[in-house]
Amino acid sequence: MQPLQVYSVVPKLPPKLKGLWELAYNCWFAWNTEISELFAQVDQKLWRECEGNPVGFLNRLPQRTLEALAADQFFLDRVGELQRSLSAYLAKKTISIPFPEGENKEPAIAYFSFEYGLSKALPIYSGGLGILAGDHLKSASDLCVPLVAVGFAYQQGYFRQYLSPDGWQQERYPIYDFEQMPMTPATGEDGKRLLVSVDLKGERVQAQIWKVAVGRVSLYLMDTNIAENPPHFKQITTRLYGGNLEMRLWQEILLGIGGIKLLDILGFKPKVIHMNEGHSAFAGLERIRRFMEGSGLTFEAAAELVASSSIFTTHTPVPAGNDRFPPDLMQPYFEDYARKLGLAWKVFLALGREDPRNDAEPFCMTVLALRLSRISNGVSILHGFVSRNMWKRVWPQYPVEDVPIGAVTNGVHAPTWVAPDLAQLFDRYMGSNWREDPDCTRVFDQVEAISDAELWRTHERLRERLIDFVRRKLHDQLLARGAKRKELQMAEEVLDPQALTIGFGRRFATYKRATLLLSDQERLIKILSESPKPVQFIFAGKAHPHDNEGKKYIQQLVQMCGTPECRYSMVFLEDYDMEVASYMYQGCDVWLNNPRRPLEACGTSGMKAMMNGVLNFSTLDGWWAEAWRSDNSLGWAIGQGEEYEDQQYQDFVESQMLYNVLENEIIPTFYDRGHGNLPRGWIKKMKESIRVLGPWFSSHRMVEDYAKVAYGPAIENYNRLVKDDFAAAKDLAQWRMEMMTKWSSLMIRDVRAAQPQQIYVGEPILVSAEISLNGIRPQDVRVEVYSGPVDFEGKFVQRETTIMQPGERTDDGWQRFTGEVMPIEAGRFGYTVRILPHHPLLLDSHSLGLIKWADPQ
Repeated sequence: MQPLQVYSVVPKLPPKLKGLWELAYNCWFAWNTEISELFAQVDQKLWRECEGNPVGFLNRLPQRTLEALAADQFFLDRVGELQRSLSAYLAKKTISIPFPEGENKEPAIAYFSFEYGLSKALPIYSGGLGILAGDHLKSASDLCVPLVAVGFAYQQGYFRQYLSPDGWQQERYPIYDFEQMPMTPATGEDGKRLLVSVDLKGERVQAQIWKVAVGRVSLYLMDTNIAENPPHFKQITTRLYGGNLEMRLWQEILLGIGGIKLLDILGFKPKVIHMNEGHSAFAGLERIRRFMEGSGLTFEAAAELVASSSIFTTHTPVPAGNDRFPPDLMQPYFEDYARKLGLAWKVFLALGREDPRNDAEPFCMTVLALRLSRISNGVSILHGFVSRNMWKRVWPQYPVEDVPIGAVTNGVHAPTWVAPDLAQLFDRYMGSNWREDPDCTRVFDQVEAISDAELWRTHERLRERLIDFVRRKLHDQLLARGAKRKELQMAEEVLDPQALTIGFGRRFATYKRATLLLSDQERLIKILSESPKPVQFIFAGKAHPHDNEGKKYIQQLVQMCGTPECRYSMVFLEDYDMEVASYMYQGCDVWLNNPRRPLEACGTSGMKAMMNGVLNFSTLDGWWAEAWRSDNSLGWAIGQGEEYEDQQYQDFVESQMLYNVLENEIIPTFYDRGHGNLPRGWIKKMKESIRVLGPWFSSHRMVEDYAKVAYGPAIENYNRLVKDDFAAAKDLAQWRMEMMTKWSSLMIRDVRAAQPQQIYVGEPILVSAEISLNGIRPQDVRVEVYSGPVDFEGKFVQRETTIMQPGERTDDGWQRFTGEVMPIEAGRFGYTVRILPHHPLLLDSHSLGLIKWADPQ
């Protein structure tokens, strides 16, 4: 029996408490602990049950409690004070970082992501990618960056993890009620909900739009679980990373194409899009189609405009992690779409192929995003190098270092992740600037002034709080598994609040090697049983539901934790999420991370731990490769950044390094206590780590970097390209076609330089070459000397490029170019000459894939 009508019944808040809704419906509460504490202190037990969700919490408060609060003047004063703080925060509109003038009024940037980790109250995230996206929005809000974001409202989110009695991961999918979460339906002027639709193989799919307020930034989420859709399409936004390959294609069509339509429905006209991973790459195609349809541009002109105003960030250093679709799956969904773009089917598929001529190659979303973006980046310096190597086939004529993929190292949102106790200490010694300007080194230099005793006692309280949380959570885990009373009593005694506590929390992908610590169990047990200097480990993390190898890693750890030797000093916590992570980041002493280099793109969990004074112990991969110091003043490394072909040998060698550093450096330093039982050497490392790394690995610095190297240039380029009825876009497209047509007939001859085989360091070498331009204007090319040290095989080890200047013409019409290079170190030094296309509106000369090298003499 179905009801004729369904109502949303909400509590009747007394008029004096209406301000609570305002506080509850803005995710500013996720990084303003005073708001969270206001709700929690009303009813701690209910707040925990609601998992920090203020909307669900208010909806479950008894009416008598609400009436009592309305009569509590102290509570009302606090509500009013927090309302005024939120209003003042939202009223600020001045952008806090350099940005194109006049571009901060309307959202100029549209940010697309498959997942967002803003708060446990919004379970639409799975791990690092989503948490990074959430921190990006929070910093954009703090800095007043004019940004709007697009994603999905997943009815079942990512799976919730629980373990069978033998330690095997099981998954459950609770159904979430969006009306009980901090999100509201987007409605039109008539008050009716707004819907966005896309075509899937001739069938219409509609999605309801939900709005999430993230401080000053708005996040819009699409939800297909509505009555207008047939059952199979309702599933599109049911689960994050669920379903088969066709389901993934549906999701990515909705995110990219539907996301652009959503922005139009809401009246947004962003000039730039930022694709966080390749899931949203179809957004580029939809922008092209709209410029063609609405402004009469050719595909080439629209593609230049779109690529010049698109940013793509890749997070995946593993080839299998990049979505690829077989051509026969793509065809029924995109053959008609290709015709609308004026493209033959093979030409359309070539947009997503590393080798455009290979008809058997699947269509890759990462390749499409790279081709439709003039600014692409990895998420750490090392990951930028890995990405250039991964995708060099898209630009086959370039050496790896010239592949146009840069790097913007990730950062974390300090106000979200720093423990409240520690935040109060920072406020006293550093002022509130550490929250508002957390990438300022001057502010973080004040960390040195913090009293050793105060910092250590604060950290000890956080460790005690973590141990208490672990015991409660472990008790609940065992109870759910039907554990006996004795086991439940033991759960209340696990871990020692005074012991060296090492945390490991992340996805249980096999390359992250969660079980590396177990490779020598006899040695591990000896470390754990060293009673004068106790050591303990806390593990947490999820394996993908289809990753049985990752599940085996979890099972091995859980079974080890259950042995008599380890049961009091090793714990695995189920259902790793933002709450579990926060307790671990804030209360551990050491953050362990041992991925197989170079497969960790960044690894922001270590940054969050660092912000709390937790010292990192990691392989030199991701962010730690650029953060670590060889004197171990900021933390410790496993190895020296070696890469191995034999993985088993690598695991053996690095496990031994792990044990050695743990036994010989970490444990002795932690337990080297002076007067007042203070580990002065350890505290010094804590301070230095926060002082040096805190400002740099902040998401404020990250967003500022994006504004500087991506958002600003892309907006300015967009403005130039659309001016005077898209005149520059049309000119750029015509210029590109001319380059593509004439480039193959460019020739280089008579490359000359100093004749001696031996020259001195610092002695200039004048290089000249004659170029046949085949009708191309000299200003349309950039002729360069490509020089640097070479190895014993004659290959460049490093390279510098020097622009050559045009000179006189030869009698047969060739143009002479000259340039000067200079070796700065002794050793083998070489050079060659190359030609690149050049246009003032081309953000990166490498992006067209055109290059001409001088033939070897």
